Amino acid sequence: MMLEDLKEKILEGDLSELLRHTKDEDYPAEVAKLFETLPDEASIRAFIALPEQNQVKVFSYLDHALQYKLIEHLPRIRASYILNNLESNDRLTFFDSLTGLEVSEFLSFLDEKNKRATQDLLGYPEQSVARLINTYFTAVRKDWTIARATAHLRQHHQDSEAANMIYVVDENGKLIDDIPIRRLVLNEPTKTIEEIMDHFYVKLDIQDSIEDAIIKFKEYDRVALPVTNSNNILIGVVTVDDVIDVAEEKDTKEMQQFGGVESLDLPYVKTDFFTLIRKRSVWLIILFVSELLTTNAMGYFQDELQHAIILTMFIPLVMSSGGNSGSQAATLIIRAMALKELSPKDWWYVMRREILAGLTLGIILGSIGLLRISVWHFLNWQNFGEHWFLLGVTVFFSLIGIVMWGTLSGSMIPIILKKLRLDPATSSAPFVATLVDVTGLVIYFSVAAMILSSTLLKH
Repeated sequence: MMLEDLKEKILEGDLSELLRHTKDEDYPAEVAKLFETLPDEASIRAFIALPEQNQVKVFSYLDHALQYKLIEHLPRIRASYILNNLESNDRLTFFDSLTGLEVSEFLSFLDEKNKRATQDLLGYPEQSVARLINTYFTAVRKDWTIARATAHLRQHHQDSEAANMIYVVDENGKLIDDIPIRRLVLNEPTKTIEEIMDHFYVKLDIQDSIEDAIIKFKEYDRVALPVTNSNNILIGVVTVDDVIDVAEEKDTKEMQQFGGVESLDLPYVKTDFFTLIRKRSVWLIILFVSELLTTNAMGYFQDELQHAIILTMFIPLVMSSGGNSGSQAATLIIRAMALKELSPKDWWYVMRREILAGLTLGIILGSIGLLRISVWHFLNWQNFGEHWFLLGVTVFFSLIGIVMWGTLSGSMIPIILKKLRLDPATSSAPFVATLVDVTGLVIYFSVAAMILSSTLLKH
């Protein structure tokens, strides 16, 4: 049945079709997507009607806002069952979305084992792999036979991405090796685990960041990676799905900040109108007030403008070129740092490269500007006066200076923020563009004052 048809039936109070497909493989994700489109009352009613086991599976796919509402409305026994039976990483993600008082309230729903584990992991930095640890994994000993390991796996392991690998540990729980499930299937049951070990494994440390995990997943093409503490004791696994989810959320926030918007707490379609206005207005006000400085710059050069009003024709041209070049540089540097291609210690390399790039790009744009003025003058399409060539030279050198300044500002600001342990994404494209707009006017009129001082500006 199509989701739209199922939605109509739920709204009519008919939950029979919803319950009929509880064994479908894609059921939890599809139903979670459906619940998020329903009014809260209908979602809660439909969720309560699900079998307990399905409630746990569907709950982990829901957004944080709906999860919170469900736990609040469910009977305490049912809410406790759901929270205790979530995978550890899904449970931690839920608690991570709560405020301090809410965390304290809902921790009381957990049994002692899960409560201690959740409290421990909440103490780690937000962007550490500790926040994504899944404690559902299978560990075996090297002296076991494949038959015994397979029976142990069948008896104790859940069907999940983490089931693709089993981990070999010693008597103290220290990680020795990891073995793909296929190796168990393709070898004789009488062989020991030690006989099929290759003594090579890739792991994450509990202190590693999400970025470290992304790099290792890309480098080694794994679906899950084991996580150990400082003593190499295996404490859990992290799956690529969970890392991708967190990376996507982080990238979304950075993109929003880079676009000059406070990061949204909920998806765009779930964010109410006034919250959206508040998130967008702060940066717009800051940028608007900053742009007011352009009036100060133009006021300072008021005499030049009165004597050579034609200079105003090229203000949008030079301002936009500086802002665009700065935004380009900021985008490239922020992304390069996110991918670990650059770090703050590479500032001198970046500065030299961007100064040269700015000079080259400025010459290109300046030449186009000079060519445009020359062609329009000779074809009589526009009257620039008898000093048209000096005007063209002014635009030429102004663009070189402004584009160089734009690329330098756009590249250095993210590095400085990173050095100060601030998020480079806050050096948004609008912020860089505004900075270059104001300073670009100063460069433009300063160049004009030098080149045109003996001609246009004296008339």
